[in-house]
Amino acid sequence: MIERCFRHALLLLSCLLLPLAAVAEEPCRRLTATGNPEYPPYLWRDPQNPQQLIGANADLLKYLGKQLGLEIEVIYGGPWPRAQEEVRTGRIDLMAGYFMTQARQQQMDFITPPFLHTPSVVWVRQDHAFAYHQWADLKGRKGGTLVNNSHGQQFDDFARANLILEAVPSARQAFEKLMHKRSDYVVYEQYPGMALARTLGIASTVQVLEPPISSEGLYLALSHDSSCNRPHLREALAREMEKIVAGALPQQLLQQNLERWQ
Repeated sequence: MIERCFRHALLLLSCLLLPLAAVAEEPCRRLTATGNPEYPPYLWRDPQNPQQLIGANADLLKYLGKQLGLEIEVIYGGPWPRAQEEVRTGRIDLMAGYFMTQARQQQMDFITPPFLHTPSVVWVRQDHAFAYHQWADLKGRKGGTLVNNSHGQQFDDFARANLILEAVPSARQAFEKLMHKRSDYVVYEQYPGMALARTLGIASTVQVLEPPISSEGLYLALSHDSSCNRPHLREALAREMEKIVAGALPQQLLQQNLERWQ
């Protein structure tokens, strides 16, 4: 009798918990993502709705979500350092384009493969260019970069040990310091740098030194602290990403958004 009552109690408890489990699963049909808001053609704030991000990365994530029956909203999470903190803490689920480093892998699950690659380059004033062929040529000069930015694990390690790099919160600030001769160069990605130079009206007064310091993959990354971070979601994202990068869509979206920005 006691055993039968115990079984009935367990059954009742499981029935009561089922709706709670369903409620817990429901929010994961909708995920939020963010990224660097000064990163055209990959990401930038929508002039019509500044709380949203648009660009190649946002278009790709929305397509990815549609294929999986998910709604992925790409929102403005603040300047780049704050956007990273929002994802790291799980307040926002996904990073829509992130270079992979050892430190970042402690905070997020990177969805492989990367969906695009972007070169990082050395930007200088045209009237203050210098001979550059390798990373060592940057030694002894004052450079600029962004707070919490990465240009690949190898360069990051080299820069920490050998270079004078001052980090600022935004690319605009880094380029303005370059133009005011408060730094000798800026390390920043090529396409976003080109877009920013046009916006600031300095496209004719800055130049890129060759070769690029690195060409890193842009990954989708899911916060360890996201309530939606579960194995089945990570596996589904990775499977769909493999299909996407096997085709022409990522490059098509990049070209479309280059034209859109210009």
